[in-house]
Amino acid sequence: MSSPDISPQQERENPDPQERANPVPWPILGLAALLVGFGVVYILRADINSPATWGDGRSASELARASKSASAKVDGAALFASLCAACHQATGLGLPGVFPPLAGSEWVIGKDATAAAILLHGINGALTVKGTVYNGAMPAFGGQLNDEQIAAVLTYVRSQWGNSAAAVSAETVAAAREAHKARTGPFEGDKGLPPHE
Repeated sequence: MSSPDISPQQERENPDPQERANPVPWPILGLAALLVGFGVVYILRADINSPATWGDGRSASELARASKSASAKVDGAALFASLCAACHQATGLGLPGVFPPLAGSEWVIGKDATAAAILLHGINGALTVKGTVYNGAMPAFGGQLNDEQIAAVLTYVRSQWGNSAAAVSAETVAAAREAHKARTGPFEGDKGLPPHE
């Protein structure tokens, strides 16, 4: 059997690289073993039955007072950016054919109690906004946000993008929550919602 002819191009090629049996250096292995040993000793010596302490030294009553005073200053814009802007967009224009606009929406600038009910319970099905029908789903935020937070989001939305509706109070949201407390699911589009006028 004869050997095949080797072309000049093949003669220029280098041999394929081979992996050698280079062991991991001993200092690296020693450091890894030392870190594992430290972790085991640290876990075994930790006292899991000791009570947790406040890292900044404040008592539980001080933290409760701070959270109550902070709730009066809820940032509706920040809540909108984190919860609503993905669908309704930062411009309030929504996504055509998918998510309705909030700018100029009759549901936003209409009755504050209706807007509160929408945020509390969400919507499923066909909803007409500015003459266009949107068939989608809006999540309910009643279990996630308190009355002050929902009021702050609504106040923000009702005063942006050319909207000039009155601010919404936490009392209005609380009244809407009470009025629809028997509701277990979202509103069924236009027909299920309370009137916006």
